[in-house]
Amino acid sequence: MAAQLIDGKALADEFRTQTAIRAGELRDSGKPAKLDAILVDSGDNGARVYAENQARTCEKLGIEYTLHELAMGSSQGVIEAKVQELNRDNGVHAMMVHMPLPEVVDDHRIKMLIDPDKDVEGVNPANIGNVVYGQSMRAPCTALATLKLIDSTGIDLKGKRCVVVGASVVVGRPIAVLLMQREATVMSCNKYTEGLGELCRSADVLIPAAGVAGLIRADMVKAGALVVDVGVNRVVDPETGKKRTVGDVDFDEVCGVAGWVSPVPGGVGPMTVAVLLHNVVDLAEN
Repeated sequence: MAAQLIDGKALADEFRTQTAIRAGELRDSGKPAKLDAILVDSGDNGARVYAENQARTCEKLGIEYTLHELAMGSSQGVIEAKVQELNRDNGVHAMMVHMPLPEVVDDHRIKMLIDPDKDVEGVNPANIGNVVYGQSMRAPCTALATLKLIDSTGIDLKGKRCVVVGASVVVGRPIAVLLMQREATVMSCNKYTEGLGELCRSADVLIPAAGVAGLIRADMVKAGALVVDVGVNRVVDPETGKKRTVGDVDFDEVCGVAGWVSPVPGGVGPMTVAVLLHNVVDLAEN
């Protein structure tokens, strides 16, 4: 049996088309959607590449984008001051802070300072708490993207056994909560869980988000299961010697067992960016 591919790129393209239409309506009304992002130079080129890609995508969709760059070595106080400045600016309605921040900076405190009503990524603890209480769908973007990939398969989550491998604050935990809200039976575990293979094999829906390349093998997947791979890992390709991005799933193996599987790259990643920009428009409309 060959698994059906969950094409995150194609789904994201559809989602972006809808977002562009709404962004155009806002622009025509004289109130354009706009995203303000803070980037602290931490020596992580990946964050800068993401910011540049974000700027290009915003331009294509008709969303204004302002990148506020802070120098390498910026202190906690400097970063907090910039966040508070954007909080006070009535012209700012959607904002985010690119990660990672310098090691000496308390990123949890930075997330707490972001105005919950401008928090486009849903990382402020207040927004995450509202998701737990079912009062808001402004969950962290990766969690929402995962749910949308699951929905694209047409599966009814009610009563389904869902296993989430990984319990990070902005990925694993909010995914589990969103699944619970759909009345799924949810098991949260991690790479250290005893009997992990048996637990994964029991899942109708398996969501690896542990950050361990190749953690999920074919013998850990139930025949016909839906597998959404949230893992993002950089590994060296033994054939080329170059780095490449892979997920937590041994994709080639699992494709022979699963009913549905999302690739890495090309799965959750593109949809995460699409959800972020959808949230920008939501905040602009509201």
